Amino acid sequence: MVRLQKYLAECGVASRRESETLILDGRVRVNGVVAAIGQTVEPESDKIEVDGVPVAQQRLVYIVLNKPRGVVTTAKDTHGRKTVLDLVAGAGSRVFPVGRLDMDVDGARLLTNDGDRASRLMHPKLDLEKTDRAWISGAMTPETAARLAKGVDLEDGPTAPAKVNIIQQARDATFIRLTLHEGRKREVKRMCEAVGHPVKTLRRVEFGGINVSGMREGEWRHLSHDEIESLRRHAGL
Repeated sequence: MVRLQKYLAECGVASRRESETLILDGRVRVNGVVAAIGQTVEPESDKIEVDGVPVAQQRLVYIVLNKPRGVVTTAKDTHGRKTVLDLVAGAGSRVFPVGRLDMDVDGARLLTNDGDRASRLMHPKLDLEKTDRAWISGAMTPETAARLAKGVDLEDGPTAPAKVNIIQQARDATFIRLTLHEGRKREVKRMCEAVGHPVKTLRRVEFGGINVSGMREGEWRHLSHDEIESLRRHAGL
């Protein structure tokens, strides 16, 4: 037996929290009866439906996409712009993106139909490393890099300590590598702005130990067994 909201998440219907909302809204039925929060089900024998559509456990899919700039990271876009789902149309299953990545940022983007694990990976308290490379305006000094690494004050509070390395310097720009453990909205851009070095270009090179090394822009691949197990450990599953 398994809790209904957990089963719905495992089937890729929605995250566990979103599945609870579906249940509370009366949109889920078990053997023809409106389901209740906390209810357990036997997937092998119970008939489970969401909005009248039968739910069946599907093969879990985990994908990393090398997202190009200009592609929207939501599942749908009201302005008709290309989304990450358009790029992974051949995945063989309906997947959704994990976490945030702005339209003008390229690089590693995870997608999955595992709603339960995706929800945990996006939790703000999860200590999941995200590594970005950025060209920033101006010549950053080692002292400023150390200040950035220590943490800076933003409007939503101080940032956690980070790893910051200066890779290359030009006359009016600096190429840096940052590794963060947080997932706030536009965090890298706001951090760099806070120390006087606005971001020119930004690329995510690694997420939770998963990278897009050797992949062309717009290319995607399935995660390896070891990568999936690593995510499972990070998510506490």
